[in-house]
Amino acid sequence: MTKRVSAKYKINRRLMCNLWGRPKSPFNKREYRPGEHGQARRRKPSDFGIQLSAKQMLKGYYGSVGEKQFRRYYAEAVRQKGDTSENLIGILESRLDAVIYRMKFVPTVFAARQFVNHGHIRVNGKRVNIPSYKVKEGDVVEVKDKSRDLDLVLEAAGSPERDVPDYINVDHAKMRGTFVRVPALGDVPYPVQMEPNLVVDYYSR
Repeated sequence: MTKRVSAKYKINRRLMCNLWGRPKSPFNKREYRPGEHGQARRRKPSDFGIQLSAKQMLKGYYGSVGEKQFRRYYAEAVRQKGDTSENLIGILESRLDAVIYRMKFVPTVFAARQFVNHGHIRVNGKRVNIPSYKVKEGDVVEVKDKSRDLDLVLEAAGSPERDVPDYINVDHAKMRGTFVRVPALGDVPYPVQMEPNLVVDYYSR
């Protein structure tokens, strides 16, 4: 098992959930935290602990988002009009790596970051290699011609594990999709319950 895969699965067990809904997650077999004391009884978490867990869960789901960047996203969500927690979800789901994951061009959020970094993606006909690139409503995202027959892409597109959400249109025959609109929390097919309102509480302390 690679270090990346090992770390990814450890996140699942530390947060006590199958964060990405993958059937191979070891949390499906060992529903306790990793480490020597993983099965020990735990005290009831404080309000701060609950908020921290919600933040770690949401940040961890997107894989490659660091703490500084995540805090910047929160600040941007505060500046926007409307509900801050809904704004935060919209910002995260507008990331290019999140969009190609939703389009099923790649099997995991970690593969999405690498796929974008390696220059396999075009947005509105132009190559973009920045995973955090903000995709706008109406943008056309596609896998470049030479990359469309990669095993990674074909397996992800044909996988029954995930469905493409309503806020995205995609044609897997052409490996091209459109980001139709910025989603609300209720539109996003998270495998676990996300609570961005608690994330807002965490940062607004």
